[in-house]
Amino acid sequence: DGCPISVAAARMAEVSLAQATCKFIDECPTPFHLCAETGALLKAAGFTEIAEDGAWRPLLKPGGSYFYTRAGTTLVAFHVGAAFEAGNGINVVGGHTDSPVLKLKPSSKKSAHGYLQLNVETYGGGLWHTWFDRELTLAGSVIVKQADGSFARRLLFVRRPLMRVPSLCIHLRTAEEREKFAPNKETHLAPILACAVSEALNADKPSASSLGGRHAPELLRVIGEELGCAPGDVLDFDLTLCDTQPSATWGLADEFLSAPRLDNQLTCYLAMLALIDHAKEAPPSQPDVAMIALFDHEEVGSGSAQGACSTVMSDALQRVSSCFAPDERHASVEALSKTARRSFLMAADLAHAVHPNYAEKHEKEHAPKLNSGTVIKSNDNQRYATNDATGFVVRDRAEIEPR
Repeated sequence: DGCPISVAAARMAEVSLAQATCKFIDECPTPFHLCAETGALLKAAGFTEIAEDGAWRPLLKPGGSYFYTRAGTTLVAFHVGAAFEAGNGINVVGGHTDSPVLKLKPSSKKSAHGYLQLNVETYGGGLWHTWFDRELTLAGSVIVKQADGSFARRLLFVRRPLMRVPSLCIHLRTAEEREKFAPNKETHLAPILACAVSEALNADKPSASSLGGRHAPELLRVIGEELGCAPGDVLDFDLTLCDTQPSATWGLADEFLSAPRLDNQLTCYLAMLALIDHAKEAPPSQPDVAMIALFDHEEVGSGSAQGACSTVMSDALQRVSSCFAPDERHASVEALSKTARRSFLMAADLAHAVHPNYAEKHEKEHAPKLNSGTVIKSNDNQRYATNDATGFVVRDRAEIEPR
């Protein structure tokens, strides 16, 4: 008799999770915002923020939960098992905070044929035609001069449409252009910010910014208004274009979820929720550390100081392990070696479900379906780290039926 109730409760939980996911993604237009939002949620769940340039040994305790960021765009969070000892394993879920986007160039000021535009650069491997004919805005990090003469990083998110990349009308396209839309990334992706009339009307409003030669004064004024500072106090920035259309669920039964940056903000959000739940429910006998590592710059090769190829992961393992190692000489080195061999890392990302209109793009027996569970990626040429042992562990923990 309780079955219909349990089914309804499960459905409500799914809807609630989908809505929360949409809200999270809509609040995180850039990796800067994702790390800030994730940090706020972790703090609310009882995690303690620590700093990479501070001492950890006096802070880390068995049963404690902690997080830190690097460069504002990579975040590592972990819960130390109550029974953790030096040399025990650290189990990691890895994700990435970045997505393919259009970013402002160092000199973004551009005017052409009566329009004020912005010079932009493609970041990552995007489907750039999808950026056309959308109401776009700006978000990112801004370095601002404070009243006392110091400098601070402020996060910007303009929550209104600011610009658009309009398509060329069909009447001006050649027959070949109509058949294949292949925009020039250097010239065709420049968004329109204003018309020359608007620029002229604002010409008497001083910007007094050192960036005035490289960026339009109108842009600097918008940034200043959003951050509550003078345009002249805007010293530098790392800004990204983003869509103003909010995330949504859709379909006859609301079974689909559409959102920007699903790759890989979805994994980041769910990994964070899983870590919070683990920290609350871990038994006193828990011997390992549970960790999430959310890296920046995966879309461009992970080679930066905060990417997955940097020292972020090795530093995290070494520092956590050494905090619990004895003071004897070489004890921390020995403990780290043991920890590394006893640890497990799962790189969690998204997979492409079979497209009903392009089913030929997938192998018949390897065609992931939406709402049908977790996908485990494997490749005999070692493009993925999955082998028989690691695949078994994931299937066993997730109760996935093997093919």
